[in-house]
Amino acid sequence: MRTELCDRLGIEFPIFAFTHCRDVVAAVSNAGAFGVLGAVGFSAEQLEVELKWIDEHVGDNPYGVDIVIPGKYAGQGELDAEKLEAQLRAAIPHGHREFAAKLLADHGVPMLPEGEKARELLGWTAATAGPQIETMLKHEKVRVVANALGTPPTDVIQEIQNSGRLVAALCGGAHHALKHKEAGIDFIIAQGTEGGGHTGEIGSVVLWPEVIDAVAPTPVLAAGGIGTGRQIAAALAMGAQGVWTGSLWLTVDEAESPPAQKQTFLDATSRDTVRSRAWTGKPARMLRNDWTDAWAAADTPDPLGMPLQFMVTADAVSRTNRYASKAQAVAFNPVGQIVGTMNEIRPCRAVIQQLVEEYVDAVDRLVRLTPQD
Repeated sequence: MRTELCDRLGIEFPIFAFTHCRDVVAAVSNAGAFGVLGAVGFSAEQLEVELKWIDEHVGDNPYGVDIVIPGKYAGQGELDAEKLEAQLRAAIPHGHREFAAKLLADHGVPMLPEGEKARELLGWTAATAGPQIETMLKHEKVRVVANALGTPPTDVIQEIQNSGRLVAALCGGAHHALKHKEAGIDFIIAQGTEGGGHTGEIGSVVLWPEVIDAVAPTPVLAAGGIGTGRQIAAALAMGAQGVWTGSLWLTVDEAESPPAQKQTFLDATSRDTVRSRAWTGKPARMLRNDWTDAWAAADTPDPLGMPLQFMVTADAVSRTNRYASKAQAVAFNPVGQIVGTMNEIRPCRAVIQQLVEEYVDAVDRLVRLTPQD
């Protein structure tokens, strides 16, 4: 399973694991794969704490960080975070906040404790992601910085590459991938619509070879619905240099997800997901529930663009996470269609071992199908 990216990063398996949990990052990297911490929810100060902890728990193994600087968003161009937040707050219709608050109240979700307030403007913008990048560049074991939405700004790409690190970016179409290549991205992550979180509309089996052919020889990771070694074998057979996984790590032992949320994932089928703008303002795949249905109804407010919509829903994210056992009907549960096979809780190392074993079995089967002279 060893590819060029393995050699460049010094890892055993070209399996990249996106997660918001530092324990998962460390466990995956220690098992020979490559953990990637999603940074969007952390302030620069919080991110420093997370990265310092990971540094202390990964030995000499590398890991990555995922940021979110969309190619287009409300308030783009304003680099002062305080001014940007004030500008964006003023642009939010009051009715959207009222609608979100009523949904939570109708479902009996308690308020946050007095004095506690959700952080609304996350790292969705250049103004908020800039300090995150400065923080991660202080950590030598961070070897990859990936951008989840759009091509990163030119100065950001150059700053990261000049530090000796690799820059990656996700895409949902070949035209997006070509923009990444033109910008000098080191490798591209082609994510099919089956994946969790922000996705496009093209299925993985169609998307992967389209992107691989379009940007060759730039390395490509396959993403979107990957949860078995057979799928990894298929991706590498198409020309990918590895795989980018995410949903798979939501139900591992090390994941910090509330027990009620983990159980929701364990109980779900592949038919239970939907692409919705209800939480972030951009299409993202998640479990369908009363919240996603309510925002999709004809007589309710239309979701705002990014980052405005999350400024409306941040309180709901915090409350449904804190009171997960009471709030699953309106909780934010981003996950891909692979959720239908996420049926047990296991440690990260066991997941990786199974992926590798299934990959080997798949390759062996193909070899047996090939006539031998």
